[in-house]
Amino acid sequence: MNDRIALLRQQFITDKIQIPWRQQPEDNDALAGTFSRDNLSHTRREALRLIHMLSKETPVVFANERIAFTRTVPAVPALLTAREMAELKATHFVHGEVSNLSLDYTRLIRTGLRPKIASLEVLKAQFQQHNQSEQAGYTQLQIEILESILDLSERYRETAQLQGNKVVARTLSRVPANPPENFLEALQMFRILHFTAWCGGHWHNTIGRLDQYLYPWLEHDLQTGALNEESALELLEEFFLTFNRDADIYPGVQQGDNGQTLMLGGLNPDGTDSYNLLSALCLKASLNLNVIDPKINLRVHSKTPIETYILATRLTKQGLGFPQYANDDVVIPGLMALGYSKADAYNYVVAACWEFIIPGRAMDIPNINGLSFAEAVLDTVGKKLAACASYSELFTHVKSTIASRIDTICQQIKNLYLFPAPYFSLMMEGCTETARDISLGCIYNNYGLHGTGLSTAADSLAAIKKFIFDEQIITAEEMLAALKNDFVGYEDLANQLRYLTPKMGQNDDYVDSIAVDLLNCFADELQGRKNERGGIFRSGTGSAMYYIWHSSDLPATPDGRYRGEGIGCNYSPGLFTKCAGPVSIIKSFTRPDLKRTINGGPLTLELHDTLFRTADSIAKVALMVKSFIEAGGHQIQLNAVNRETLINAQKHPENYRNLIVRVWGWSGYFVELDKVYQDHVIQRMELVI
Repeated sequence: MNDRIALLRQQFITDKIQIPWRQQPEDNDALAGTFSRDNLSHTRREALRLIHMLSKETPVVFANERIAFTRTVPAVPALLTAREMAELKATHFVHGEVSNLSLDYTRLIRTGLRPKIASLEVLKAQFQQHNQSEQAGYTQLQIEILESILDLSERYRETAQLQGNKVVARTLSRVPANPPENFLEALQMFRILHFTAWCGGHWHNTIGRLDQYLYPWLEHDLQTGALNEESALELLEEFFLTFNRDADIYPGVQQGDNGQTLMLGGLNPDGTDSYNLLSALCLKASLNLNVIDPKINLRVHSKTPIETYILATRLTKQGLGFPQYANDDVVIPGLMALGYSKADAYNYVVAACWEFIIPGRAMDIPNINGLSFAEAVLDTVGKKLAACASYSELFTHVKSTIASRIDTICQQIKNLYLFPAPYFSLMMEGCTETARDISLGCIYNNYGLHGTGLSTAADSLAAIKKFIFDEQIITAEEMLAALKNDFVGYEDLANQLRYLTPKMGQNDDYVDSIAVDLLNCFADELQGRKNERGGIFRSGTGSAMYYIWHSSDLPATPDGRYRGEGIGCNYSPGLFTKCAGPVSIIKSFTRPDLKRTINGGPLTLELHDTLFRTADSIAKVALMVKSFIEAGGHQIQLNAVNRETLINAQKHPENYRNLIVRVWGWSGYFVELDKVYQDHVIQRMELVI
């Protein structure tokens, strides 16, 4: 990071210099009221709202920047009035704005907006000629959206010219109206397109495989001598800062949960590796900047060289909580088994956190709901344990409970409604040509279900199997009484269950085999089911925010967990599991056939920050990740943590503004998290190698 980038980082990240330009939020319901009085369709409302937002933006150009566009309007108005929303929810499962997609930005980058508008005018005329007025009207809305983007870009160009920023002015004289001719123009055009998505209220839509689709412009500049690696890295570092300069107004469950994920590398269908110079520069840019966006995801496989893992581990050392690793050797065949074409499976990315999706072709909803394994087991135990003569009989009832809960979930999400997204539709396959909105579907229309509390469920069943059926230490009635009383009066039993029974993560087949059975049951129950859009249901090992939601009201469980205590985040051991180290955890968590639960959900490990203090220890961590991949793991993410530091940060947040942690599928500044999420990170097990 040179002095210019360091100054920009100071301005945008530390000082948040853009704040004085921000406008006061307007009445969130005023625009919806106007739309309602005019009886406008939801599609027209969406287009007009985006155009309204772009028109309200005030161009802000800084003297030393080369990549412009900074949000000044902090809130996106509602599309519907409260009454209209209530009426819609009475008849539909409202999922909200289109989100968790990976757009094919090249559909606009490679053409430029002026040529795209010209082609849309031709298409509109064809629709009109065939008396397809609805399709013609939809295409006209897309034209108006692109014109509004060009209008804002021109206002930015004029501002840059007036302020003497010749680089920005020159760049905006070409893009986005025309396709970019160099790497800087390609980065600026992406920034404009991504900026527009956020202005439209479409959260959690990913960056995708930027190292693949922007590489041609970098390669051109390197070949012509316009750039060298050092100057290309400088541009990329400034580009990465644009994701952070106004990220604080991107809403999520928590600050930092904004979906700005980037996927690097990966196998090509011919078996070659797509990891290229831009992939490496992205890792270096993130390493140099030490900021939370974009979140880096790295595709790896059995032939990935250890040097790549070592470079990636240096990011983890900084406490960024990424990169998150995805294993091509598991993910690609898993996606193909679910019906994705070979070409698409090899082109996978992740959604806002870690769910696997296909750029430009999938209207998948990979986080539509979640199954709580822990709750399903506890419910079964409460109703059936006393009458069961064997563990196998109990597990048969557990399978029935899981099936019943999946039935309920699938019923709850019927009659799905997503708000239209005509801007997004320009970058999704088949939508523009047919004037079909992406909210209605695309090539793939699959739903993903998270699976939470797996370790708690497996540990609970192992405790019952050992204490009640195998060793007959206690009776079913004693277990049920202890659970009912939250272990009050049964403290010794709670300690035995908590610390003297096999736990997932200890490399003990006694409990690991139960986890395998639970995951297979999950996959089996979803197999063959179709959703109302003709898609399938995908099972996964992730939790998203459900690891908090599903545990807060969960009564005591047979693993010795008390009412309200937390469960593991994503695919990880229980919070009070004692493990010898990460090797035993890796062995436990690679026993299942993870190709069957390929909606996504990483093994999440907390490593003590002392493991990253030498080159040798960094290499050991890199080898540990490599061993997980080679053992058949699907995803893994690491936190470099220090419990004492985290506790001090809670007490004195003013001293730890830059402390970053991995939360579930994203990284955030620790002091900006709600206390419930801070406490969970603190409670997770610190591991050493």
